[in-house]
Amino acid sequence: MIRPASTFFALVALTGAAVAEPTEYAFDKSHANLSFSYDHLGFSTTDGRFGDWDGKLIIDQENPANSSVEFVIDVASLDTFFAERDKHFLSADFFDVEKFPKATFKSTEVEKTGDNTLKVTGDLTIKDITKPVTLDVDVTKLGEHPMAKKPAAGFAVTATVKRSDFGMGMLVPYVGDDVTVVFHGESLKAAATN
Repeated sequence: MIRPASTFFALVALTGAAVAEPTEYAFDKSHANLSFSYDHLGFSTTDGRFGDWDGKLIIDQENPANSSVEFVIDVASLDTFFAERDKHFLSADFFDVEKFPKATFKSTEVEKTGDNTLKVTGDLTIKDITKPVTLDVDVTKLGEHPMAKKPAAGFAVTATVKRSDFGMGMLVPYVGDDVTVVFHGESLKAAATN
């Protein structure tokens, strides 16, 4: 469920430097987190995260609409900080991880909506069910990374996913159907591969 991370490709439209062609950026997983939260009976908000994911980010600075992002999430890396709940979420009642070990997001459209904001629309697939999802992206910083000495981009991404759309409607409406997905991350210009 992501919004992965997710996203962030029109990022470059926000900088002044020109780039002749789309450029791949690599996620710095040591400074990124893919988390989610939902309402529990109106009494509290329950949080969780996915610890194992990977992504491909392409930024086209001259034409942000040509930018893209793809995310693959290892569903078994789910962690809600309570082992019995994790076991239930991974069962056939929810993610059914033995049959559907991966969830994916692939962007279909990137739109610059403000000086530092984007909307990224894409296809989210969970349990072989694909639905459109829109990510709201705040670009937190663009520029040269002071340690890596290469172009870097940081962002905060949010999205809302309705879990019942993906065959996980157990206990709705008592436990919230809307799941808020948040991705905070950094990326660095990827090394050239020739």
